[in-house]
Amino acid sequence: MRKIDWQAKPIMPLLEHAIQRLAAAGIELQITKKRVKNINFRLKPYQLKVSVPLFISDNQLAQSIDKRIDWAITHHPQVLAQYQYKQEQYKQTFANPCQNANQPVLLWGQAQDFTLKPDEKIAYYREQLSIVMLELFAKWQPIVGAYANEIRIKKMHTRWGTCNTRARRVWLSVYLPAYPIECTEYVIVHELCHLHYANHSRDFWQTVATAMPDYRQWHDKLAGRLID
Repeated sequence: MRKIDWQAKPIMPLLEHAIQRLAAAGIELQITKKRVKNINFRLKPYQLKVSVPLFISDNQLAQSIDKRIDWAITHHPQVLAQYQYKQEQYKQTFANPCQNANQPVLLWGQAQDFTLKPDEKIAYYREQLSIVMLELFAKWQPIVGAYANEIRIKKMHTRWGTCNTRARRVWLSVYLPAYPIECTEYVIVHELCHLHYANHSRDFWQTVATAMPDYRQWHDKLAGRLID
């Protein structure tokens, strides 16, 4: 994977025009060359991310981006509104389950009859996730058809999971045991599918849906945080 530094090379007029139009709308163009078959566009808050095949010509790239400029500018306000709504929803509904020591501990979505201090709660969640993690990966890896070399737990505040595709290493958030166990299963499926597709393309989501047809239910329960 290689990000393109456009300041280090001449820019085609068509591409320069696209960059200027996006910048005027508050959108940064980020282009990355990857081992992909097609050009993939992802519109994020203040960013248009474009993944392109390694050997695509600058002319093809510029023409493809030019065709998506109006789409990006038109839909960017909606993307921003959705992002801001999710952030607010997260603050109100999906606050850090380890933050308030006076609240009962949630385990797999169910309130327990005891409380723990924040550090104790994190240690408790780490232990509970460790108990089920290997079994869940053993269940879902054959279904997804992808296998991780390493599985780890990490204290992550903005993501439920991450995947290093080169090392085939999957990290899970220590906070997952606060939610129904199916949410953890969904995150595992999501990250394993990245071993097939290192993006969020249509093929990626189809692979997720094939492995776990009801994934959307558990995806929505984790709304407000990001998984990569």
